[in-house]
Amino acid sequence: MIPVRPQSTVSVIIPTCNGEETLGELFATLHRQTLQPMEVLVADSSSTDGTVDICKKNGAKVWSLSKNDFDHGGTRSFLTEQASGDILVFFTQDAILVTRDALELLVKPLLEKNSCACSYGRQLPRTDALWHAAFLREFNYPATSSVKTFSDRDRDGLRTIFISNSFAAYLKVPLLEVGCFKNGLIFGEDTCTVGRILQAGYTNTYVCEAAVYHSHNYSLAEEFRRSFDIGVLHSTEKWLLYTFGKAEGVGLKYFKSGAVQLAGKRQYLLILSFTVRTGLKLLGYKLGRMYKKLPLSVLPTLSMHSTWWHKNN
Repeated sequence: MIPVRPQSTVSVIIPTCNGEETLGELFATLHRQTLQPMEVLVADSSSTDGTVDICKKNGAKVWSLSKNDFDHGGTRSFLTEQASGDILVFFTQDAILVTRDALELLVKPLLEKNSCACSYGRQLPRTDALWHAAFLREFNYPATSSVKTFSDRDRDGLRTIFISNSFAAYLKVPLLEVGCFKNGLIFGEDTCTVGRILQAGYTNTYVCEAAVYHSHNYSLAEEFRRSFDIGVLHSTEKWLLYTFGKAEGVGLKYFKSGAVQLAGKRQYLLILSFTVRTGLKLLGYKLGRMYKKLPLSVLPTLSMHSTWWHKNN
């Protein structure tokens, strides 16, 4: 295990692309944190708005790259190699810290537990979140903290390796030890990395007290495309399902939980909408799992990450 001293340093990493709408608020909440990072590293994908200026004005070191060169895993691995901190905290550009001690609480398990190599915080819905977006956060980010080990896969399946790089922290040494983030994935690079981290004997901690505001009001088409991409990930990275179990069980639990909540509120029209939405997500996932049987020409239209298909096929 890797011992970490209380004086360990923190680097913040943010991939960006046209993020001026939220980055100012992210930096404002970051500057107010009780724990201040030693540096902020940004990889920007050819933003055409004020993203780069906002980042530089807030003291970030910025690398610019073309959208074709951006890779969910490869870009984060590049920034990891540039980082000087012992602890790396990853944000997405639209995550806003809720409290002044959120960053300090997030990294606390990495400082206090020798077995802990990564942690992630709670995501609360934004004020404009629709019911389905708010419920997804409630389902994925409960009000109770937890610690996951490799042995928990028999009980929790794929939930064992759940994490989100919208607000997550990693010890740099174990992260490099497992090969950092895999290049060339459609997305889900963080999930794959956590799987390898747990296999190596480390633990992953969910810190519910450390929170950000982060949610998306996905349309039905966007829900379908995102689920399609998850299916593609599980098809290309078959070891995830072989090692940690199938995804369908999580989806069924999600649907039952949401339907019960809506029935309790007598929101019957929302139940119908939720059923359709969940059905489209299941269809998207199933098609993603069998993407190799589909015509190559239609795959970009089914996917949320259409440029990935042009680069990797």
